[in-house]
Amino acid sequence: MPRPTDEYAPRVCYLVVRYQDEWVIKFEGEEFGPYKSQSEAMLFAIDAAQKLGEQDDPTEVLVMGEAGEAKTAWIYGQPPYPPAL
Repeated sequence: MPRPTDEYAPRVCYLVVRYQDEWVIKFEGEEFGPYKSQSEAMLFAIDAAQKLGEQDDPTEVLVMGEAGEAKTAWIYGQPPYPPAL
């Protein structure tokens, strides 16, 4: 059974970033991909974050915006899994 998480506890982050016409996932100093679309990269990132979340690590997936700001797209345990993208 997952432990209760503090909403302010640091989360393990997967960051989805666009490089020209491709998308990559950044995680713990490494890059994964490339993916052909944002949706494809998001599905892989959310799947990985879900699996890590099931091991009691709070996780989230962020998307890098065009202005360079990272926005939360998915948080383990909040939206349903699998997501409807």
